[in-house]
Amino acid sequence: MATSSPPLRILHAVRAPVGGIFRHILDVANGQADRGHQVGIIADSLTGGDRAAAALAEIAPRLALGVHRLPSRREPHPTDLLAWTRFIQLARKLKPNVLHGHGAKAGAFVRLKPKSKDCIRVYTPHGGSLHYPPDTLKGAFYARLERALMNHTELFLFESAFARDTYQRIIGTPSGLVKCVFNGVTSDEFEPVPPADDATDLAYVGEFRHIKGADLLVDAVAQLRVDGRPVTLTLGGDGEETTRLKAQIERLKLGDAVRFIGHVKARYGFSKGRLLVVPSRGDSMPYVVIEAAAAGVPMIAANVGGIPEIFNTHTGALFQPGNSAAIAAAIRTELVNPAAALTRAQALRERIAQHFSQDAMVEGVIEGYRQVFAKR
Repeated sequence: MATSSPPLRILHAVRAPVGGIFRHILDVANGQADRGHQVGIIADSLTGGDRAAAALAEIAPRLALGVHRLPSRREPHPTDLLAWTRFIQLARKLKPNVLHGHGAKAGAFVRLKPKSKDCIRVYTPHGGSLHYPPDTLKGAFYARLERALMNHTELFLFESAFARDTYQRIIGTPSGLVKCVFNGVTSDEFEPVPPADDATDLAYVGEFRHIKGADLLVDAVAQLRVDGRPVTLTLGGDGEETTRLKAQIERLKLGDAVRFIGHVKARYGFSKGRLLVVPSRGDSMPYVVIEAAAAGVPMIAANVGGIPEIFNTHTGALFQPGNSAAIAAAIRTELVNPAAALTRAQALRERIAQHFSQDAMVEGVIEGYRQVFAKR
């Protein structure tokens, strides 16, 4: 798909090449390359493992500006100065028109670059530092940092109205252009995913991080079984909380009720349960919810972040975040009336087709870039 405007030189930067943020970058970069733009990716070399290496190797031949790995730690660290220096040297060598930072660390690196008439600085938080409550020490620190960098940003691209509104409430109103562009999925992701023969009652697909809430779902399963509902659960994913989750399951004597299948492709994970549960404590616009809705998978989710923007009027499928009892109650409701869950899943599939396509996402991002250049 060619572009009618002059091609841009676009360099995406991200710290950790994992999860939904990484998928977003790969999808946007592929779409931009399809449209004739010269694209590159800078990512941390300390995280992601073999999966990130394989994904970057797959997309590398399509990226005129290449794939580059630099070590960068998650939290602020003395080595950040060296990492930023190497980042700026690489940016000067590649000469992008658009320097697009994803997440807090990469966003800071991008916006610490001095203003230039030849290059715009773009920031997509993907939740990032906005997940920390501003009344905590860490939240206050990140808020001050975001505030200091706010007007060193020509374009803010938020993936949800929730993320935009949260940023403006906690940080302030930027002088740069602000635009919302929903995450999107490809046409082949609308192929239905039926339950596998060995599907459990419930499924979880995602990273094992505290903010994603898999531990809350395990607690909900324990509550349901105590109440006489012998539900079963498949956990698809991995991450920093894996060891803790396994210890929790052993402590609750759920070894026969919960199985781990490791990191799997989302659609395979969806097939391993008859009801997908998304128990996040915090989220912006999670891909797993959009992917599951596109595939017609029955699903319930936490009423947090941008998730209600995906569900729209289907609020009955949303439960209070951070509350295992609320998760258990929502599961109980779905098990009593599975036909209602299937009807809602079909309605959500139609909504995703209308509002959350990959093409619309890529075009929206590029249009944001163009609007900044036109403003100049």
